[in-house]
Amino acid sequence: MTTKSSIPGASTTAPIIEVDNLAVDFWVNGEWMSAVRNINFHVDPGEVLAIVGESGSGKSVSSMALLGLLPPNSRSQGSVRLKGEEILNATPERLTKVRGQHIAVIFQEPMTALNPVYRIGYQIVEALRVHFPLTPHAAKERAIELLRIVEMPDPEKAFHSFPHQLSGGQRQRAMIAQAISCDPDLLIADEPTTALDVTIQAEILDLLRNLHQRLNSAIVIITHDLGVVADIADNVIVMRDGEIVERGTVHQVFGAPRHAYTQELLAAIPRLGSTPDVSPTRVGEPVLQFVDTVIEYPGLRRVPAFRAVDNVSFSIYPGEIVGLVGESGSGKTTIARGAIGLLPFTMGSATVCGREMVGISARDLRELRREIGIVFQDPGSSLNPRWPVGQSIGEPLVLSTKLKHKQIETRVGELLDQVELSKSFRNRYPHELSGGQRQRVGIARALALKPKLLVADEPTSALDVSVQARVLDLIEELQAELGFACLFVSHDLAVVDRLADRIVVLNHGKLVEEGTPDEILRNPKDPYTQRLIAAIPVPDPDEQRARRERRASGNRG
Repeated sequence: MTTKSSIPGASTTAPIIEVDNLAVDFWVNGEWMSAVRNINFHVDPGEVLAIVGESGSGKSVSSMALLGLLPPNSRSQGSVRLKGEEILNATPERLTKVRGQHIAVIFQEPMTALNPVYRIGYQIVEALRVHFPLTPHAAKERAIELLRIVEMPDPEKAFHSFPHQLSGGQRQRAMIAQAISCDPDLLIADEPTTALDVTIQAEILDLLRNLHQRLNSAIVIITHDLGVVADIADNVIVMRDGEIVERGTVHQVFGAPRHAYTQELLAAIPRLGSTPDVSPTRVGEPVLQFVDTVIEYPGLRRVPAFRAVDNVSFSIYPGEIVGLVGESGSGKTTIARGAIGLLPFTMGSATVCGREMVGISARDLRELRREIGIVFQDPGSSLNPRWPVGQSIGEPLVLSTKLKHKQIETRVGELLDQVELSKSFRNRYPHELSGGQRQRVGIARALALKPKLLVADEPTSALDVSVQARVLDLIEELQAELGFACLFVSHDLAVVDRLADRIVVLNHGKLVEEGTPDEILRNPKDPYTQRLIAAIPVPDPDEQRARRERRASGNRG
């Protein structure tokens, strides 16, 4: 492959990137508002630097400022040197050459970062031909080679595929292939594994580790997942409210954190085995009971029907939380959608709140939904952006009860109290709330009709660890107070361990294991469950290295 042009005067031993006194402001409502300030760090060849912190801490803003990727209402001050060359506020022409060729970005959500109307191969070829004088044939060969380097299954097929035709892990591999296409000196990975299952996350982290060792490139990884930091980072910067509050090696930060904020972040991480099993006494009839349940997606033309849930049987009793776990495609969200009547059951029996769901009429389904609450994964997209919070919480009451306006207002206030939000929040709009606050609103709305069954589909996966901890506390307290049954869908086994009374493990639509958290997570019997647990990153660099080595030796065996 054609080698990239070097930066004049660059040293092979000097830091790849040096950031001094970086400050970023945004013009908001007629004044400059500070987003980050006094940011200082450097990254050496072959180093992995993790920048961690909660949403709003400034970690992404400071990294995007390096490449001039901030919106027009921003200004950046200070110094950013790429191998000695100042690039902060460089000309657009210069930044175009720097992007991809010297610094590349792996974004959090490849489905939105990749162009949906172009095939994967075209997008990688385009990146190559922007920077190198390659013929179309040579660029295609290089693109397929890159897909092979990132361990893409069937690189030729992936080259001709559109983004929507690939799985989440495959799309992330395609984005990494595009990012390394020009052999950059620095990779900026912005939450590269947040939306992935633990097994796919482990594969992507192994891939990034192997690539940066092979290419001797540096990585800046931006994340709020401290397990990921322990897995891959050499050095760590902790940010809060736009400033660096702590820095050090990964062992220093995890082993002896000095700042109270870092200590809070580490304490908030759910860990496997941190919660003793205390199963509630089963009383009465099950709120949800599946017996040999089957859900199929109908076929189309010559495509046969797809069986997404295959003869699954389990139940949930009043006051019980059952965790439903498995990788993407395991059928867990399909079961949740079936439980609330969004998908029809094909065979077997599915009883929810005493009603048989197989063949249920539209009228009975409307009645049943008054007894079911739903908490979605992304509260930002599930709440109406044009409605104030109070109206969103009160909507189920308007649609399903004969309460008067004043009674509804009183009930909305009670619900806000239950989720520990001030009554003044009823007049705010979703965009004015943080992610954790929006999720509390989603929980309040789900509990408006005092449901017998709460279905929570990945309700904390997009939240920072400290916010996640508070939301989990809230769900536990409300469940203890109100006594509803809960189907908690998640791919985060540490969260399920903390919250669930029993765990159901799905794989390709089949139930492979069921039991208490101790039985499933401390003594798993099925190889699939064992593989899931082995892939979980833990917030301890030494333990994580040992787990990674055991996983690698198991794969070789």
